[in-house]
Amino acid sequence: MNDTEHPERRRTLYGRRKGKRLRPGQEESLERSLRERAIAPPQEGERVDPQTLFPGKRALWLEVGFGAGEHLLWQAENNPDVGLIGCEPFVNGLARGMAGAEQRGLNNVRFLADDARLLIKALPDASLERVFILFPDPWPKTRHHKRRFVARPTLDLLARTMKDGAELRCATDDPSYQPWMVEHACQHPDFDWLAERAADWKERPADWPQTRYERKAIVHGRVPMFLRLRRRPRKSAPAS
Repeated sequence: MNDTEHPERRRTLYGRRKGKRLRPGQEESLERSLRERAIAPPQEGERVDPQTLFPGKRALWLEVGFGAGEHLLWQAENNPDVGLIGCEPFVNGLARGMAGAEQRGLNNVRFLADDARLLIKALPDASLERVFILFPDPWPKTRHHKRRFVARPTLDLLARTMKDGAELRCATDDPSYQPWMVEHACQHPDFDWLAERAADWKERPADWPQTRYERKAIVHGRVPMFLRLRRRPRKSAPAS
């Protein structure tokens, strides 16, 4: 099935899938890593069992759009008891992330070369303990705001798949996306914003490494915003 045939992908995935042509060595490495580390895009109605992806791991984390993979690989290397899934439809970023995982010998990271929403819909309820959405495409034009990943429909999906007390981390340097994120994520009924002072959204925690994209934003005078949110406890079902 190609990119245009999958009904969910056709509706939700926008933007480029490829950049510069990969070198032959990169293509070979990518093909090998895809066989060993890739997760097939779930079909409509299909379910994904985290235990089959990461047997014995204590928790499941998800990063949406991992770019070149610096943050994803750092988290995998520093949390070996956690299984991490990185979703990245951009082939060049996927190649870098997979090459980095192979070079570091990481056995706790898997990759989805497609829209993260396909995977989120297929995961069981309350299966994710941490989710990262770092510097997503801002889609700055007003007519494209509906394409933004941080939006009510996606946050509803995440609320279903995240455990009570699980953490959602979001970041953006785009001045139009920042108030949007606060409005949609921080005011979502299933999440609590953990900021108590300005420094809590102006500074990254110690276990949140800087990426090349963030450094580039700072060089160009853009000020990143870092949001940490916690999944609220689910309401108990009324006694019968």
